[in-house]
Amino acid sequence: MIQSPIQSPIQSPENQPPLPHEIDARDWVKVLSNYREPSALRSSFELLATIGPFVLLWTLAWLSLSVSAWLTLALSLCNAAFVLRLFAIQHDCGHFAFFKNRTVSDWLGRALGVVTLTPYDVWRRAHALHHSSSGNLGRRGIGDVTTLTVTEYKNLSRLKRLQYRMYRHPIVLFGLGPGYLFFLENRLPLGMMAKAQYWVSAMATNAAIIVVLLVILYFGGIMPILLIFVPSTLLAATAGVWLFYVQHQFETTHWESEEEWCLHNAALHGSSHYVLPSVLQWLSANIGIHHVHHLYSRIPFYRLPEVLRDHSDLAQVNRMTIRESFANARLHLWDENSKRLLSFSEAKRVA
Repeated sequence: MIQSPIQSPIQSPENQPPLPHEIDARDWVKVLSNYREPSALRSSFELLATIGPFVLLWTLAWLSLSVSAWLTLALSLCNAAFVLRLFAIQHDCGHFAFFKNRTVSDWLGRALGVVTLTPYDVWRRAHALHHSSSGNLGRRGIGDVTTLTVTEYKNLSRLKRLQYRMYRHPIVLFGLGPGYLFFLENRLPLGMMAKAQYWVSAMATNAAIIVVLLVILYFGGIMPILLIFVPSTLLAATAGVWLFYVQHQFETTHWESEEEWCLHNAALHGSSHYVLPSVLQWLSANIGIHHVHHLYSRIPFYRLPEVLRDHSDLAQVNRMTIRESFANARLHLWDENSKRLLSFSEAKRVA
């Protein structure tokens, strides 16, 4: 077993191990580097274990069109879980954590981007910016959920406050938002239009998606698109947005000004450990172990549970159950004084 950077064989009160929130995040980086190497055999297995059910459910849903539209819809909604898992594999490709060969990782990521409606090179750049600025109040706006401080919100006009409230409402964030993000916003490299690389990524992905949809339309008509493609993609997008939200939007998350911000502290203390049932953890490719992922993004997703098994102190950081996570949907404003994410009503009382 790889040793934790914090060892305390003597259990006297004055020599107790630090609490999780007292752990120096930098100490973990060297330890976690021991888990970074992917296994080509394991990665290939995880890929096949995801693509296989995805293709099978698509086939069954197509065949069921002649039996029942409701059965087709049910099968397509089940397949959303595997669309989500394919996105998680694409995510690991973007961190070069899935295969050692970067060329293989990149082209696998681009191919999966057609399934997930996500231009790989554009997303990889935006996601890298998210990792390099998460929790930094001076560098918000790319690859994250827009979050204002209590003071910033207080200084807005009434119209701007209404716009922010609408943006942060669950119906928009988890209802309208996922469809807009994956079906519309991903079609253009917004914020990166100056570089040809990102235009090529977006347009090539768009062209491949159009070809796939035309083939489906030619052989099956419009119903496979309406009852299989759209529902499975939309539900997977909604689940993905929810997971991303709870990974950083919780009461005791971590935000600091540019001057006070530290990459490793923000990674460890500003990312949650979303404790999920085993089936959901597998389908989401362990992305709930998000604090470890942010501390060392090169660790393959299938090795993240290994980290928690070997280092129980990391397993206790920012733990969040499914029931607890639902309360996060009411938190919208960061209070720089109490270092907490607050609801609008709580922020009003503070103000």
